[in-house]
Amino acid sequence: MKTAAAFFIAFRYLLGRAKEGGRYLRGAAAGIALSLIPIVVTLIVADGMIRGITDRYLELGTGHLQIYNYIDPLGFEPVINSVKEQKNVRGVWQEADGLGILVGSLASRGATIRAVENSFWDDEGSRKFLQTISGDGRLGSGREVLLGEELARLTGVQAGGTVRIMTISTGPGGRLIPRVTSFTVRGIVSSGYRELDSLWCIMNFEEGIKILPVTTPVYLMLKINDPYTGADRTAEVLSQKLGPGYGIYTWKSLQSAQYSSYESTRQLLLFIMALIVVVASVNVSSATSMLAIERRRDIAVLKTGGASTAFTGAIFLWGAFLTGLAGSIVGLGAGLLIGYNINALLHGLEIFLSFFTAIFNAEPVRILNSGYYLEKIPVIINIPAIIAIGFFTVLCSVLASWIPARRAGKLKPIEILRKY
Repeated sequence: MKTAAAFFIAFRYLLGRAKEGGRYLRGAAAGIALSLIPIVVTLIVADGMIRGITDRYLELGTGHLQIYNYIDPLGFEPVINSVKEQKNVRGVWQEADGLGILVGSLASRGATIRAVENSFWDDEGSRKFLQTISGDGRLGSGREVLLGEELARLTGVQAGGTVRIMTISTGPGGRLIPRVTSFTVRGIVSSGYRELDSLWCIMNFEEGIKILPVTTPVYLMLKINDPYTGADRTAEVLSQKLGPGYGIYTWKSLQSAQYSSYESTRQLLLFIMALIVVVASVNVSSATSMLAIERRRDIAVLKTGGASTAFTGAIFLWGAFLTGLAGSIVGLGAGLLIGYNINALLHGLEIFLSFFTAIFNAEPVRILNSGYYLEKIPVIINIPAIIAIGFFTVLCSVLASWIPARRAGKLKPIEILRKY
């Protein structure tokens, strides 16, 4: 009964008239709401960027798992069918990666040669993220290549044109001999993230084996149904099935440094934003103190009527709780609304800023540049994290108001009534 009464009085204070002290609690709630909006948007954008980049590396780059044959580097034929029969495996492809120099009409540039089986690009994950800028995004059976958008731009190559690729082959006596091979550019492609595809020169696996050195590593690239949760388990099962002589690596180990860097950046951003929430929660302490001053006559009346120190203090603690809760609901709701529509808002901002840059004949503004970020941010809403942020905010509000609430509960009614 006493708890319900304290809650009711605190609720009336929060919704009460401004001159009676309600403005202090509502102002503190507004401050909390404003501090929560950027932390929620940051969480959504950071999670979306990390997931979007990681998905592209998984589906177009490293795959979900890679298998190496340490005994016979090219001897995968006996085990390919066995790997494909695994329940969780979605696809298996042979790939060889090497380096070469691509000679175009404008310049020569170093290129990462990816010799992979053609069916890899027909996989649903590959189709989802691979964009065809010009030409055809699927290779035929001859000497054809797909080039990354940035590499094609730097070398002046267009779809349908011809390029020469210089690689190193091993001659008699182990001598290294430069080898130049002409290819037709089937198409220009992009992954939507330039850091991944800027040096891509993609060709058929059979053609790649011919021009790359014999020491070029060849591996099986696997895709599974649940790469984020089942990669380690699948690697363990395959290791037991294939036996010794094979190395099996998950995408987590292949991209450990990069993924850790993304996660560290995300945690740092959230930590900085959390400090803002703590500062906003401290304002609730100031609001509680000012409310106690405004309502000191109420305190005197309650205590002369028999209210205990704990009951009086509980009123202001409930006030702090409701203030933090109201600010959290408004702030989290606004943050989720902005985060959910972040791509449309950024696109609108680009149009708005480009209008002014056009006046000065400057280039249009691009906030999301695929050279550094994704062209479109996937919207990832981490519900447990959102709930944890709201809980943390309310907890900070209550803890920050503990001292002023206790001080208000210890006020002596006789002194208040005598003075006011």
